[in-house]
Amino acid sequence: MAYEFPKNPAPLAPDAKRQMLKEYYTYCRELARQDPEALNRKVPRSALMGTMDRIGTLLIEEAKSLAEQNEEVREFLAQNKPPGMMSHLLPDDFRAFCLLLNGLKQWLAAQQNATDRYLLGGTARPLCREMSETCLVTGERLTDDMELHHPVRDGRPPIPLSKQGHRLIEKQTSATGLSGGDEGDPVALAVQEIRTKGHFSWNMLRRGCRQILGLATEGGTAGSNASARTFARQAMQKANLNAEDLLAWMDANGLGLERGR
Repeated sequence: MAYEFPKNPAPLAPDAKRQMLKEYYTYCRELARQDPEALNRKVPRSALMGTMDRIGTLLIEEAKSLAEQNEEVREFLAQNKPPGMMSHLLPDDFRAFCLLLNGLKQWLAAQQNATDRYLLGGTARPLCREMSETCLVTGERLTDDMELHHPVRDGRPPIPLSKQGHRLIEKQTSATGLSGGDEGDPVALAVQEIRTKGHFSWNMLRRGCRQILGLATEGGTAGSNASARTFARQAMQKANLNAEDLLAWMDANGLGLERGR
């Protein structure tokens, strides 16, 4: 059976969407005052490891099948053989696994973006921005560099925050601004050092990586885009990753997905 993204069985009318967001944002403002950590909750990685292991095993099996039986994949692998001794070091099933991971990364990003549309439809992001003129955490007036932040990645819509509001929420989660599961991640620690020093956002890093790769981005002035690319290059060097791998790491950790897609 072909995969279909879950559909809302009871879609809301435009006025009902606005009323829901109004109540939701009022609730989040109160949370920001009483328990700001509640605006940046993540399920423990340990709770998902069994599922991740099963998915990983399935990916390896599927990659082997693609490399052996899928004519399009076999033809692609044959037409794009690695040069020299590398061709003997990269077996076709591993190459197919890498191709599958790359396709999965793009698919996951699209699915995650689609979660906002479950309740709010195709105008989800503009509507979220429209419903508040001020940051839900700091109360300051929102500007063009506002960010949409997901308090919990469970389908509820993102909330509009200023950069300062976003930083405050992240600092409530841990002293480094990382979620508890990321504190031992060498990539997270390397990037966070630059990010904190430069007061950069994850969205800015994503934008910089995408621009380095020649991919489309949204928003940002010429100056901020130049800063985003500089941040991305510094992060790539510090983490010893290229732009594509750094984007994949961000995708896997749900970082900077609110804008720039």
